[in-house]
Amino acid sequence: MSQNELKKQIVEVLERNKIGTLATVKNGKPHSRYMTFYNEDLILYSPTSSETHKAEEIDENPFVHILLGYGGEGYGDSYVEIEGTAVVRQSDELKEQVWKDRFSTWFDGPHDPVYVVLEIEPTAIRLMNSEEDPQVLQLD
Repeated sequence: MSQNELKKQIVEVLERNKIGTLATVKNGKPHSRYMTFYNEDLILYSPTSSETHKAEEIDENPFVHILLGYGGEGYGDSYVEIEGTAVVRQSDELKEQVWKDRFSTWFDGPHDPVYVVLEIEPTAIRLMNSEEDPQVLQLD
């Protein structure tokens, strides 16, 4: 499969699947939790609070691992494994871009000072359980 076709399939998985796991490093060990992800091309964004363990863990070690996809229908379900680096962003523009009304359960609005957005830049993406063996998208 060409890299362009692979990227297209990966973006389709990202578009169809908004909930996945985010693993950070805590005390030298992986620490995973479910998160909501939004994507712009291959960059992922996830809303969170600056007062969470994940924000602290990312500040200490930016390397993360994300699983998205796999609907539970069987072996053939496609999903992606993403290795990347995360940054905690506080930009008002980005916070407004990612904001959803349902976040008001946790935050006082897009300008709440504890509301932040995790920005994840992939360093490697693998498409798993597709029609072929696992495929790795080459990222520069």
